[in-house]
Amino acid sequence: MYLCIVLFLAVLAVFDLLVGVANDAVNFLNSSVGSKAASFRTMLVLASIGVFIGASLSNGMMDIARHGIYQPQFFYFDELMCILLAVMLTDVVLLDVFNTMGLPTSTTVSMVFELLGGTFALALVKTLGSDEYSMGQLINTDKALQVIMAIFVSVAIAFFFGMVVQYISRVVFTFNYKKHLKYSIALFGGVAATSIVYFMLIKGLKDSSFMTAEVNEWIHTHSLTMLAGLFVFFTLLMQVLHWCKVNVFKVVVMMGTFALALAFAGNDLVNFIGVPLAGYDAYQDYMANGQAAGTDGWLMGSLLGSAKTPWYFLVAAGCVMVYALWTSKKAHNVIQTEVSLARQDEGEEGFGSTPVARRLVRYSLGLANTLSRITPERTKRWLETRFRKEELTLEDGAAFDLVRASVNLVLSSLLIALGTSLQLPLSTTYVTFMVSMGTSLADRAWGRDSAVFRITGVLSVIGGWFITAGAAFTICFFVTMIIYFGGSVAILVLIGVAVYSLIHSQMMFKKRKEKKDNADTVRKMLTTRDNAEVLALLREHTREELDKVLAFAQENFDRTVTSFLHENLRGLRRVNGSVKFEKQLIKQMKRTGTLAMSRLDNQTVLDKGLYYYQGNDFASELVYSIGRLCEPCLEHIDNNFKPLDAIQKGEFGDASESIGNLLQQARQMVAGNDYAALNDLVRKANELNGQLAHLKREELQRIQGQSGSIKVSMVYLTMIQEAQNVVTYTTNLLKVSRKFQTLDDNNEMPR
Repeated sequence: MYLCIVLFLAVLAVFDLLVGVANDAVNFLNSSVGSKAASFRTMLVLASIGVFIGASLSNGMMDIARHGIYQPQFFYFDELMCILLAVMLTDVVLLDVFNTMGLPTSTTVSMVFELLGGTFALALVKTLGSDEYSMGQLINTDKALQVIMAIFVSVAIAFFFGMVVQYISRVVFTFNYKKHLKYSIALFGGVAATSIVYFMLIKGLKDSSFMTAEVNEWIHTHSLTMLAGLFVFFTLLMQVLHWCKVNVFKVVVMMGTFALALAFAGNDLVNFIGVPLAGYDAYQDYMANGQAAGTDGWLMGSLLGSAKTPWYFLVAAGCVMVYALWTSKKAHNVIQTEVSLARQDEGEEGFGSTPVARRLVRYSLGLANTLSRITPERTKRWLETRFRKEELTLEDGAAFDLVRASVNLVLSSLLIALGTSLQLPLSTTYVTFMVSMGTSLADRAWGRDSAVFRITGVLSVIGGWFITAGAAFTICFFVTMIIYFGGSVAILVLIGVAVYSLIHSQMMFKKRKEKKDNADTVRKMLTTRDNAEVLALLREHTREELDKVLAFAQENFDRTVTSFLHENLRGLRRVNGSVKFEKQLIKQMKRTGTLAMSRLDNQTVLDKGLYYYQGNDFASELVYSIGRLCEPCLEHIDNNFKPLDAIQKGEFGDASESIGNLLQQARQMVAGNDYAALNDLVRKANELNGQLAHLKREELQRIQGQSGSIKVSMVYLTMIQEAQNVVTYTTNLLKVSRKFQTLDDNNEMPR
């Protein structure tokens, strides 16, 4: 059985490498991808070489999985295998969930807190069952506390220095950086290249398998001399390259990408294969020495020794990581999240607005106004000349320029190298992400119209890190308990659950990718300069969005009426939640449309702008009508008030069926962009509104005759009124949609 567990750990190690690279690829690719320093293929080649070399030379960091969190000399073989299996099952599923959502998270934190959760579970069992051990003996809490402190410190420091260094760099180079490279570029390139090489030696190769204690000691002793020599050499080299018309910023970005990829693989490989290798070593020790004592009688003190990982395991891991880097769609999805949060211009925002983000923006504006008042006018005017966005020099399709990409990579390298020299367990994810956010803020990429959404995105990612820690600890705690007490049956069940989770996650990811087809239309719309193409793409985007709104209205109008007539409280609550979510999507649609309209020429805006905005307003009112219809029905059923009588149910049931047919025809009209039958549909809608008005008069007569419940009658009248609104807003939406989708005022339809 334990041989099967070891083999299964090996399989999970491969999965963990695949999902881990998908998560961490953002650390070393976001700057090069965002700045378009080279083709994506070129950057993947550079990163692949760095990843393979880093993985092949990695070894020293494996000890954290052997004795960094638990004290192995106090755990028996079967207990240790229980912890390690629980850690890997939790890790693979947890990382895959975050990758599917497109959110970067820390593999270091996930592994440490999974080990902590699993160890705590069995430590609890051992201490409650015997006075022989204490929690302090079984758990090494120092490492976990170091990681937690490093989270807070690295997030704040990385963001602050990213903001400050980028601000200074932008003042020096301006957005039109090609005009300010005469001498400053050599100095910048020298500092950048020296930092990157130093980072590779200190952070990337410090614990590699070929680095001896003597070599490390020599590097440490001669660090200043080595840095001075490197600085002089690279400064001269960069000046020569500049004279040869080579873009030094691109050279720096490519060097930084390689260095970060190498360091990531060399130092984070333990997060993916450290636990399976610990299980493999434990199994070898048990088979060689402990079979006589039994699985529950052989303590694992052998894991206190340093890891000696066979080279072929490291090379195989490097191959798997390179494969994942080239083939993982989820890696590209995670990269896109960070690039979109850091891009220079406005565009479709992937996150909404939260009260915390709004409050932070408000406080920041107040602070900015205060600083502006105390800054001399001449200084303000000069600074404004250094931040003229209209002079921005971007590579084709880039989200930000090469200056910012270079600062991201160089500063990330320096901060991680500094943390390593101080023996702080900094996470590459934390540092690279927060440096990227700090530089984007200093670059004035977060304008007043986008800051609240960008901050919400940053807070969401940061929150994901802390959720990772809590989820890793909690899930692994319970998985360990289940395995320990459930035995072989529990292991088989949990393996089945993990496999199902991975398959389900992959299916959800494919669905999310299908939904992003519309996002591709938006990206094209917000990047093209051709007026006719922008208008055509905006029309296509509008048809897709209005079709979704009408589909939402059709589904939730029917669900509201059906749930109310059958007193289905759960159905009404579901509609209420759907309305809240749809309102956010409507806001997003309006923001995107406004950005697209700003890219059209004035004449097109005058001709079509009014119809577009009216269409958005009617779509919004349609959603709000569904909400106003649902709220009184939900309250009525929730309070267990008297239901509608048979006459009211019959009357409104017939009308609601006609409204459903109307919405279905409206959807077909919008999706097909064919409004030939619009006049007939408007006539049917007017007849339907007349029918609803007749129902309202009859209900008012019943109220005057004091027949029936007043509470029921008031809800019924509200339902009729909102049903009329749904019909009216639908027809108005179709009318303005036809005018917006036509080529001219003669209603000539586009091809």
